[in-house]
Amino acid sequence: MDDSAALDPVDRDVVHLFGLVSQALARSTEALLSGDREGAGRVVAMDKAVDALTGDVSRRIWEELDVLAGDNGRLRRLVVVLSVLSELERSADLAEHIAQRAVTDIGPDMSAVSRGVVQRMSDVALEMWGEAARGYLGPGPVAGELDEADEELDILLDRLTREVASSAMPASVAAQVTLLGRFYERLGDHAVNLARRVEQLPGNRDR
Repeated sequence: MDDSAALDPVDRDVVHLFGLVSQALARSTEALLSGDREGAGRVVAMDKAVDALTGDVSRRIWEELDVLAGDNGRLRRLVVVLSVLSELERSADLAEHIAQRAVTDIGPDMSAVSRGVVQRMSDVALEMWGEAARGYLGPGPVAGELDEADEELDILLDRLTREVASSAMPASVAAQVTLLGRFYERLGDHAVNLARRVEQLPGNRDR
């Protein structure tokens, strides 16, 4: 008998999500190492299914919380704040990773183009974080307003990657610059995630 059949529907879907993520990791690595572009495309498409299922499970959880809590908006707020805290902690870790690269003093060895791109990525990420913070303090959805900025970070990361590949920066510096770009891109993703969670706060939804 399938053990998952005895699980709560929410738990069953979460277990399924664990499987999907593990499957995506295995398939993406296989596609990367074998040069399988079609396989890589299928992994990218799979991410949409993960996003859809994650959103569905999240919606059902909030609906159940509403039933359990009744009109207790304070309970809902505290649950959302817990998820916000985890995003903030992971984002602070990313900022620390950036600072660690500064400690090694790689800045002077970066190409002028890469320095400019990194500065722009920082500016965009900071703007996104400012929007997310304002959304936390005031009512109204903000996640949709960050989509364009998030896309710009993706474009900037691609530009930085090309610069690293074509520049004469030392290999050790180039590797660290690539990581820096990913850190800023992830900070943007966390800002979007935070904005989505903020929209779930009582008083912020349905506005």
